[in-house]
Amino acid sequence: MIEILGQLGDGILMSLQPVNLMLIVIGVSLGLFIGAMPGLGSVNGVAILLPVTFLVPPASAIIFLAAIYYGAMYGGAISSITLGIPGASTAVATTFDGRPLALKGRARLALVTAAIASFIGGTVANVLFTGFAPLLASVALSFGPPEIFALMLLAFATFVGLGGDDIAKTIFSICVGLVLASVGFDQISGEPRLIFGGISGFLHGINFLVLAIGVYGIGEMLWTIDSTRGKITTTETEMTVKGTVDDAKEGVRRGWKGTAIGSFLGFFVGILPAAGATPGSLMAYGVAKMVSKTPEEFGKGHPGGVAAPEAANNSASTGSMLPMLTLGIPGSPTTAILLGGMVIWGLTPGPRLFVEQPEFVWGLIGSFYISNVFALIVNLAAIPIFIWMLRMPFTLLASMIFVLSVVGGYAATRDMHDVWLMLGFGFAAFALRKLDYPLAPAVLAIVLGPIAEPTLRQSLLLSSGDPMIFFNRPIAGPITVVALVLILLPLFKMISQRRKAST
Repeated sequence: MIEILGQLGDGILMSLQPVNLMLIVIGVSLGLFIGAMPGLGSVNGVAILLPVTFLVPPASAIIFLAAIYYGAMYGGAISSITLGIPGASTAVATTFDGRPLALKGRARLALVTAAIASFIGGTVANVLFTGFAPLLASVALSFGPPEIFALMLLAFATFVGLGGDDIAKTIFSICVGLVLASVGFDQISGEPRLIFGGISGFLHGINFLVLAIGVYGIGEMLWTIDSTRGKITTTETEMTVKGTVDDAKEGVRRGWKGTAIGSFLGFFVGILPAAGATPGSLMAYGVAKMVSKTPEEFGKGHPGGVAAPEAANNSASTGSMLPMLTLGIPGSPTTAILLGGMVIWGLTPGPRLFVEQPEFVWGLIGSFYISNVFALIVNLAAIPIFIWMLRMPFTLLASMIFVLSVVGGYAATRDMHDVWLMLGFGFAAFALRKLDYPLAPAVLAIVLGPIAEPTLRQSLLLSSGDPMIFFNRPIAGPITVVALVLILLPLFKMISQRRKAST
């Protein structure tokens, strides 16, 4: 432990060198802007700025890109809260409670809670990364298709309660999401599915960000216009130091449970190859609602609903670095680009990296701590700018939301087919919301569907079709049992209520 602390100290000192510190500040600031812009996100930001890193040494380059990644995780919450448009797929769950808080005039509470939860989530992940990297890497390796499917099943189980008491509507919403997730080429057979008569735009599947921007950008704008009928023109909120401190206290008091859940769950999901921050943030939101004493407040503006996904996506972003460095397996699309950068710089990710390039590894780990602090400072300093956006008349704000949604929908795939698809999703989401169907389970399904389906099929191929593979493995078994109990819990509650009514 003393040796690890010494190496971490050297890494932090390396990160505090003038050139590296300047790159961290620039990277975090750029990342905050990139994360807040719908359609960009950390993947595009890191990919676009990768060529810039050839001007500096490899250690400084990876520190710069990691700072962009950190900043983008913070920035995704900004447009989710202020405009109702997820800045990135990792911030979709933040929209569930962040936007309702903004519409109540409590955007400052949502933004401060998001910043603090992000900082705590990143800090917890950094400590876990520093102390348990080799152990956690071996745990991640023990997760095969049955374990990953069991985890996806658990995520669906935590979201069964998202639709309130109407379980039938919730299940319908999940089924719609699963159908949309299966559009495109079959991942195992390679056959095209649900392409509606050979429409070429459906061959690449339905991009999750296109769906999210349509549902929470266009759909939210139409809902606000319909529900207010022009009565509410602005969302008033003042920016004072005392008010910010009070909101920070309230955010910590009401969101500490969600922050704790997101910090640990997000990191664990982040270290699993092919999972990443988006499933982690959605799962953290579902678990936070499930264990809350007031679950009925979630979706209507609860600070815990902002804290859980924001702590999770920041924690997962650090967690996804772990398999990349220790095993050479990227844990998310962004770390896949970082992995490519490391190979270009002449570095070989894997177990030997900690031995052969300790300065590089510990410099990167040290930069996580510094980037996390600067991301919090920059985010809190920029909150007045975000609040100013909400003081615009809604006629201007609606126009801005529409333009940003269209640009974001096009930027995700650069295909006009997806822009029309996004508009269709917006109108469909508005109609479903009018009919009181929950949208969150559908969003969860389209994220987890592409992970759950191939792992289910691979597991059944391994067991020659025997479903007991999900029960007789030491890790998959307990997770599957817990998931099934959670899925059947509403049924038990319904039977119990009917018995009480009859007596």
